[in-house]
Amino acid sequence: MNKARLDLELLLPDLPDERDECASRIIDALQTKKGIDKVHIIPENGATKAQLCLHYNPEIVTISQVEKLAMTAGADITSHYGHLLIETTGIRHPRHSRIIEARLKKVIGLETVSVSGTGFIQVEFDKKKTTKSKIIDAVSGLVSEIIHVDEHNGKLKTKLNGDVVHHQPVSHEDHEHKHAHNAIFGKNTELIFSIICGIFLTAGFTISFIEDISPTIPIIAYCFAYFFGGYYTTKEAIAGISKGKFEIDFLMLIAAVGAAALGEWAEGALLFFLFSLGHSLEHYAMEKARKSIAALAELSPKTALLKKENGLEEINIEDLVPSDIILVKPNTKIAADGIVVAGNSSVNQAPITGESIPVDKFTLSGPFDIKNAEKLDSKHKVYAGSINGPDVLEIKVTKLAADSTIARLVKLVNEAQTQKSSTQNFTDKIEKYYVPGVLVLVTLLLFAFVVVDEPFSKSFYRAMAVLVAASPCALAISTPSAVLSGVARAARGGVLVKGGKPLEELGSLTAIAFDKTGTLTEGKPKLTGVYPLNGISEEELLSIIIAVEKLSDHPLAAAIVKGGIEKLGKDVEHATNVQSITGRGVKADYRNSIIYIGNKELFTQRNYTLSPELKSKAEEYEGKGHTTMLVQKDHDFVGIITLMDVARPDAKETLASLARLGIKKMIMLTGDNQKVAEAIAKDIGITDAWGNLLPEEKVTAIDQLRKTEKKVAMVGDGVNDAPAMAKSTVGIAMGAAGSDVALETADIALMADKLNNLPFAIGLSKKAHQIIKQNIIISLGMVMILIPLTISGIASMGPAVIGHEGSTVIVVFNALRLMAYKK
Repeated sequence: MNKARLDLELLLPDLPDERDECASRIIDALQTKKGIDKVHIIPENGATKAQLCLHYNPEIVTISQVEKLAMTAGADITSHYGHLLIETTGIRHPRHSRIIEARLKKVIGLETVSVSGTGFIQVEFDKKKTTKSKIIDAVSGLVSEIIHVDEHNGKLKTKLNGDVVHHQPVSHEDHEHKHAHNAIFGKNTELIFSIICGIFLTAGFTISFIEDISPTIPIIAYCFAYFFGGYYTTKEAIAGISKGKFEIDFLMLIAAVGAAALGEWAEGALLFFLFSLGHSLEHYAMEKARKSIAALAELSPKTALLKKENGLEEINIEDLVPSDIILVKPNTKIAADGIVVAGNSSVNQAPITGESIPVDKFTLSGPFDIKNAEKLDSKHKVYAGSINGPDVLEIKVTKLAADSTIARLVKLVNEAQTQKSSTQNFTDKIEKYYVPGVLVLVTLLLFAFVVVDEPFSKSFYRAMAVLVAASPCALAISTPSAVLSGVARAARGGVLVKGGKPLEELGSLTAIAFDKTGTLTEGKPKLTGVYPLNGISEEELLSIIIAVEKLSDHPLAAAIVKGGIEKLGKDVEHATNVQSITGRGVKADYRNSIIYIGNKELFTQRNYTLSPELKSKAEEYEGKGHTTMLVQKDHDFVGIITLMDVARPDAKETLASLARLGIKKMIMLTGDNQKVAEAIAKDIGITDAWGNLLPEEKVTAIDQLRKTEKKVAMVGDGVNDAPAMAKSTVGIAMGAAGSDVALETADIALMADKLNNLPFAIGLSKKAHQIIKQNIIISLGMVMILIPLTISGIASMGPAVIGHEGSTVIVVFNALRLMAYKK
């Protein structure tokens, strides 16, 4: 059996990412072909893009036939399916979003639809059955206004009139301005209508106590209260009924109309007032979280100062192209992702990475390839939306505005809003059957007078009271409000959470697997020890190793020189006749002596016998995880130097914080030898160290952990750890700012290259999980209390309305507490 690997983006150029349904479609299409045994996806890993791997029998099909089959299948799927992310106004809360979602699912040609309470709609559609313009028309008939439509690849943004413009964050002011034209009092119309309803309710109630006043006058006041309080309720109830859905708005409308029919105008007006006020508060909660997310789009400046031969020219950021040089003045926002090519300054990266302390940025001297800009040291890289410090910087642009870190972050956060959590899906299912169940119960109660000796009016009143008590308003808002607040708070803290599912699952983890290099350690070797032998001083030994290693191009040489100069406090002259001995070490002439620096194998190869004492010392350091090198001057061993990829300064405290948060098992996965892994693990508090692992063995390790621990997160850099991250319950990428791979492959991305952001993310998730549980208990608890009380007649409609709407308000403000979560 042979294997063929093809880049997934060549086969499916319109694919959002390898987790999309279209990836499954191409696998299903090819696995049925003669001669092809197995097809699977190999996730993007930094060195290579996501690939489709095909296992085929060369005796039945040739490699060229396999490639042709794959290209044909890919072309067919690409021509068949499209993806859109649509931002709208006019969706006021999750219940409204469900009505719109239900209506869109009935539109011919739409394969999948997800609508968030904040106005984002994500769809996959069949191009053979519908078109983008038809989808936009369908959506525009259900919302106040379409702000923009994103193609899945983020390259284009289509306005409603069909004009194509460059991808850029939508101005929040524009958003509000457009929305303001769609209602009498702009975006606050629902709240103002609710207040007017309250005024007429109070007026009618007060007038009713005045003697010798016609009873018609308070009823007129109550009618006005009904109109203003029931306007949006009636609108949404009609929208739901037209699609065969009996939502909560419909239940409230029936109850209010029933109260009026019984002459209980005051109770009906009170119901509309509190219900509309509750709606307004839900809308406020959604809007507050949405504004927090929308603020991300405001981070990038609209223009940049482009450096030209004849001076500076101010241009729109969409007109910048890679290799342009822009000038950034002190204390102004940086307009594009790029590399510092002139000037040194401190840059506030908090808007992107959540780092509270400004980061020093330095000029990168010499030429560099823009394609490899991601691999450069972070001290040279800057991001659009970060804020320059006191000095002028010149930056070479590395990405288009549409592809900048902040633009991708905004798009991914917007998509995250449409992704439902498992709890939200569960509550949605409950409501699907719960509301019809309530209607059946109320219908039965309407006929209570048949079996109980009471007038129909009393049975009818009781049924209306139960209708109010049983309506699951608080349940409907309990999960989406908390999820949205959590995603918004995470984004503000430099953590990208891709929807409700990873937000909830992160808090339920008991085990976390960590990549070692670059995650738990700094990813760069450091000189950790200098040990003189045979009477030589440390200063002399340092001078020798600095002089020899200065001219070596070995990766360890730079670490030796840097650490040596720091210890010595000065530089020294370089050695001469430096020769590299591949895989062993280096030879040079220094001050009339021949110097050898290398591993034990170098001297064994040269027929030198190491003394038991020297060999024992070297093995002792190696046992602690250090790379050991011996230094020989002429024929005498004069020292040992040790190097190690040291643990991050914050690793020990971070792991301790995770343990306090309930993470019982923390596992290090590394390709390094077991002794090195155990030494680092012991130093920082890792519970298990698994060494000598190849990349594919890390995937197997995650599989094993999931069998014993159920839910396991994998923390890595999103590059070579992508396959293991894909296998884990939650994939967490560190240092995602500027990294396309990390942003695409991870469920959660820590924008800053700081391990201590992980406890914040897990703590926030646990808090979100706790608040969701509290909200569900409050909402269902209130229903369970009110239904018996109203059925038995202990509570009338008035207390039922107050209890019902009171629980909704409590749930909303409880969810908003997440916005204030502290690191």
